[in-house]
Amino acid sequence: MFESGEYVAGFVEPTRDSQVQPNGVDLTLDAVSAQTSPGRIERGGKTIGERRAVAPAGDSATVALEPGGYVVRYGETVTIPEAHVGFIYPRSSLLRNSCMLNTAVWDAGYSGRGEGLLQVHHPIELEVGARIAQLVLARADHEGVYDGSYQGEGVEE
Repeated sequence: MFESGEYVAGFVEPTRDSQVQPNGVDLTLDAVSAQTSPGRIERGGKTIGERRAVAPAGDSATVALEPGGYVVRYGETVTIPEAHVGFIYPRSSLLRNSCMLNTAVWDAGYSGRGEGLLQVHHPIELEVGARIAQLVLARADHEGVYDGSYQGEGVEE
């Protein structure tokens, strides 16, 4: 069973009223990066390829993206509560502009400012702070909680 947006809002910081939807909470764009070197995934570990930030144009807060793949970081810190699993879906505005947002399952116990893969199929401009994704939480039976290398990612200490 999926939780209500009001419930989900309790696990997203910061959250404005305009981000709370009936079935989840919208996440905003914080930063965009382009991968510049190969990564590697092995049976015993992983190496993330180098990235370069895609800066907003001039004095604006708008990032102009050409077709390709980009890593986006969300502006909010998310904590997935016990007995739940998190899913991130693209907002329909991205889809209607020939973009797709891909993410992985967010396990119970994860906390951080996560990332997603933005596939751009037609040039688009995105403003930092724009709502690009929606987090939904579903109840889930599980043993243990997330304790991986991405715990606390993107959170300034």
